Amino acid sequence: MSVSPGKFLRDVRAEAERVTWPSRRATLITTGAVLAMAGLASAFFFVVDQIIGLGVRQLFGLGG
Repeated sequence: MSVSPGKFLRDVRAEAERVTWPSRRATLITTGAVLAMAGLASAFFFVVDQIIGLGVRQLFGLGG
């Protein structure tokens, strides 16, 4: 099954016109939510890592 490049580009353009793009506001809100969750996750894992590191140091007497 072969498709000409011209037909392919027409099909791509037709499909792109059917896409429902989010508004600028929705994009900004979603981006903010993703950044906030990434920040919260990084803070959580930092705290957990520090607690585990403290436990390992206490258990084995390693580190400073």
